Amino acid sequence: MPGPPPRWVVLLDNSVHRMRRRLGRHALGGGDGDTTRRSRVGLAMTFHSILHRHDCADTPMAQAVAPQHFRDLNLDHVVAAVTAGRDEYDLALFFYRPLGVVADIHYRQQVMRDLEDTELFARMLSFAGRMQEMHSRLRAAEQAYYEWHKRGWQLDAAATYCVAVRQLAADLNEARPASDGLLGLRDWLNAYTAAADFASLADDTERLAAALRTVDYALVIRGLAVTVRKYQGEPDYSAEIEAVFAKFRQGDVKNYLVNFPEYPGMGHVEAQIVELVAKLYPEIFGFYKAYCENHENFIEPTLRRFEREIQFYISYRQFIDRLRAAGLPFCYPVVECQAKSVHGNDVFDLALAARLVAENRAVVPNDFFLQDGERVLVVSGPNQGGKTTLGRTIGQLHYLASLGCPVPGSDARVTLCDRILTHFEKEEHVATLRGKLQDDLLRMREVLEQATPSSLVVVNEIFASTALEDAVFLATEILQRIIALGCLGVCVTFLDELSRLGPAVVSMVSTVDPDDPARRTFKLVRRPADGRAYALAIARKHRLTYPQLKARLAS
Repeated sequence: MPGPPPRWVVLLDNSVHRMRRRLGRHALGGGDGDTTRRSRVGLAMTFHSILHRHDCADTPMAQAVAPQHFRDLNLDHVVAAVTAGRDEYDLALFFYRPLGVVADIHYRQQVMRDLEDTELFARMLSFAGRMQEMHSRLRAAEQAYYEWHKRGWQLDAAATYCVAVRQLAADLNEARPASDGLLGLRDWLNAYTAAADFASLADDTERLAAALRTVDYALVIRGLAVTVRKYQGEPDYSAEIEAVFAKFRQGDVKNYLVNFPEYPGMGHVEAQIVELVAKLYPEIFGFYKAYCENHENFIEPTLRRFEREIQFYISYRQFIDRLRAAGLPFCYPVVECQAKSVHGNDVFDLALAARLVAENRAVVPNDFFLQDGERVLVVSGPNQGGKTTLGRTIGQLHYLASLGCPVPGSDARVTLCDRILTHFEKEEHVATLRGKLQDDLLRMREVLEQATPSSLVVVNEIFASTALEDAVFLATEILQRIIALGCLGVCVTFLDELSRLGPAVVSMVSTVDPDDPARRTFKLVRRPADGRAYALAIARKHRLTYPQLKARLAS
C-alpha cells in the first residue's frame, strides 16, 4: 500500500479489542495522463523539445525501422547496448532518425556539453528517478481494484510529480546551463510552475495530504463484528508498557521480532473499513473525490515528452562513461555541409570497443584524413589487420555525429551526409536464385542509384567471390563512378590497384609487427599499398608451410 506504514495503538478493554489507526495516505492507494491533451499553461512558450529546436512529431514506434546500414556498421549493437533496460521509453526511435540540419546538431551538442557537468547530470538522474516512481504509482492505481485504493495511489503519484517538477525547476535555476535546450526548458518550467494549473494541483495535493493526516479513527472488534468510529482519546498503553519493560533491559539481545511483508493490494476488509471512515469524515473525503476527478490527467504533455527525451542523453552518456573510464577519448565533432576536408584522430569502432573493454582487452585507435580534393579512402593490407574495422569506424563517426552525440576519438571533423550507404559481404541465399556475383552487382547498383554528392559510401571486400581480373575490372568501374559523383567513400579491399585510381583516392594500409609479421598491430597508416598479405608468415606461425607439413607428416 502507498505511503508510510500505519501507527497502531492497542487499547485495553477486557474482552473487547479496540485499535486506533491514523488514516493518512497509506490507506488510500487515477490513471496515466492523457497524451492528447494540449498544454494548459496560459502563457506563450517557445520550448517544445530537448532534442529538436522546433516542434517535431514523433513517429510511432511501430513505424520506426533501423536504417539499412545499421547492421553493416554494427550500429545495431551500439543502440542495443545504449538503450538496454529502458524499453519503456522506446529510445531506439531517436537513434534511427539522424538530423539533417547543422544547427539542429549544434542544439543537441550544447545539451550534451551541459550534461558533462556532474552535478547537473546527477540532478537529471534524480528527476528521471522521481518520474519513474510516479509512473509506478500510476500503474498501481490502474491495477488496484477498490476505488479508494486507486485514489490513494493517484494522490501519491501527483505528490511525487509536484516534487519532481519543482525540484527540476530549482535545479535548472541554480545550475545556470548554457545550452538553448536547457535554458528553454528552465524558462518554460518557471512559467509552468507559476501558472494556475500547476499551482492548483500542488496546492490541492498539499491541502488534501494535510487533511488526511487529521483523520483519526478507532476499530472496535468484538468477535467477528468490526465497528469503525472516530477516535475518542482513549489512553495509549503501548508507550507505558514499553517503558516498564525497558528497566529489565540488559544490553543488546537477539531480535526475535518478525517483519511481516507489506503487499501493495488492499483486502476487502480494509476496503470496507476505508468506506466507513469516509462516511465519518464526509467533508474531507468529498474533497478527496473531487480532487481525483479534477486532477486525473495531471501530467503536462511537454514534461511527459521531456521525461522521455532526456533519456536519450542519459543513456548515451552512461554508455560512453564506461568507455571513458577505460581511458578511451570522446569528442564533439565539427560538422559541416559538404565539408572539403574530414579527419578523425584516435578514432575507434564503438561496438568493438564496448566488447573489448568488457573483456579487459586493449582498444587500438587510428587516425585518418582527407583533404584538398581527396574523397575516397582505399584500405588494403593483410587480413585480420583492422581494415573492415576502420571502414565501420568512419561510418559510425558520421552517423553518431548526425545524431548530435559525442563520437569516439580525440578530435574529428565530418560532413553532414544525406545518407550513409554500405555494401558488405552477405551470405548467399538459395531462395533468390542468384549467384553471389550477381547479388553483389545488384546491391551495388542500388547503392549507386541512391548515392548523391552529399552521401557516404562504405564498401567492404567487394567482388571477393569472382576471379581477380574480373574483380579488378568491376571494382574499378564502381569506384570511378563514386569518384565522379564526388561523395565520400571508404573501400576496404584486397585489390591494391584500386588505391591508384587518381588524386581523389588515398591509400591506407594495415600494418604488422616488423619483428613478427604474423602479428597484427591493428594500426593503419596512410601510405601506398605494397601488396603484401604476409600469408607465408601466418602459415609459418601455425606450422603450415610445405616443409613444415612435410616434416610433420613424416614424423
